[in-house]
Amino acid sequence: MLTRFSRSPSVRITGKRVLQAIPVLIGVTLITFCLLNLLPGGTCLSILGVGATRPAVHACDIRLGLDHPFFVRYWDWAYGALHGNFGSSLVSDQPVGQILRLRFPVTLEIVVYAFILSVFFSVPVAVLAARKPHGILDRISIATSMFGLSIPGFVFGLLLILVFAVHLRWFPAVGFQPISAGLGPNIRSLTLPAATIGFALFCAYTRLLRADMVDQIAGEDYIVTARAKGVKYWQILIRHALRNSMFGLITLIGLNLSMLIGGTVIVESIFGLPGMGQQLLQAIGYRDVTVVQAIVSIIAVGVVAAALVTDLLYAVLDPRIRYGRPSS
Repeated sequence: MLTRFSRSPSVRITGKRVLQAIPVLIGVTLITFCLLNLLPGGTCLSILGVGATRPAVHACDIRLGLDHPFFVRYWDWAYGALHGNFGSSLVSDQPVGQILRLRFPVTLEIVVYAFILSVFFSVPVAVLAARKPHGILDRISIATSMFGLSIPGFVFGLLLILVFAVHLRWFPAVGFQPISAGLGPNIRSLTLPAATIGFALFCAYTRLLRADMVDQIAGEDYIVTARAKGVKYWQILIRHALRNSMFGLITLIGLNLSMLIGGTVIVESIFGLPGMGQQLLQAIGYRDVTVVQAIVSIIAVGVVAAALVTDLLYAVLDPRIRYGRPSS
């Protein structure tokens, strides 16, 4: 039984992705550590100010352990991170784990909300657009996609604030309401930030899925066969064309997860949300290495996990896919 379980595609994919994640995480954290040390100034100079004397800066470096060699400091951080200890903030002396517990739920809510909005709306819009290529709905979807892919995210966020917060007053312009304050206020405080991030993804997903479905309907033999059998057009669209077009959509979703997480950095600053993105900007400004390393590590783990889920979904959608085995 154990041998049969270990031969399953899901186990092989998971094991392969976990092994690939190790050098990825080492490379990402090491490069981040190098870049922070190559930046002009330093943590103690950022804390004490530009007028600090050299003896004061040197004493601060000794107190924070910044006088140790580069690889010694990286090894100390990596060893602690492997044991679940990300250390303390060099600026506030607050445990990094406590900072993440406060900031991570906010960013997670924004990412999940934006993901749901982008996928929930892109699939039906793409299906309606592909139903009649070059029709009115198709032209509207193409124009909307071009607009969403062309406008910068921060500009679109400011437009949303101007329309829905200032003029219509449907949503708050800034601030965050936790779930403990009520689900309604929580969703209202996150709607504009999630829409700012999710709109560009919605446009990309809609355009890709629409184009793929149109190609499937126009040139695939199984579509012609289904039509010859008298299958209704809506069934052909949803049961056949949509399912086979989901491969491209899933691939794009997996690749865009880093963009989704990275978009929170700007969005949280615009809408004044106390998430990891805002904390990351503050930590970079103060050269707070421990905080930056922890947040970058979480983002890297999320991207690797997205790649794993993408591969598993491939195997679910098409059982013929078998990773790690040569095709016969």
